[in-house]
Amino acid sequence: MTARKGKPRINHSERAKDEVYRQMFRLEESRPGAEMALALALLRAWLAAESNSESGLERVWLKNISPICLQMIEAALQARDTVSPCAQ
Repeated sequence: MTARKGKPRINHSERAKDEVYRQMFRLEESRPGAEMALALALLRAWLAAESNSESGLERVWLKNISPICLQMIEAALQARDTVSPCAQ
């Protein structure tokens, strides 16, 4: 049996966590659609945590990061809505 080369496989919860962080960065960069992408990434992370019977740490992380993400989404939506019509 030969050893596999490349990166070790990441479990589904870790992929979901990476996706949440990636979308947070996209939202900070004001990329179009980043609000929805972050919301979807959070939902996927919750689903991944719920499908894993040993996901206590993922749930704690999600409980800590979700309020931050929601504040970011709300701030981005509010900033987008307050942009003057001339600037659009």
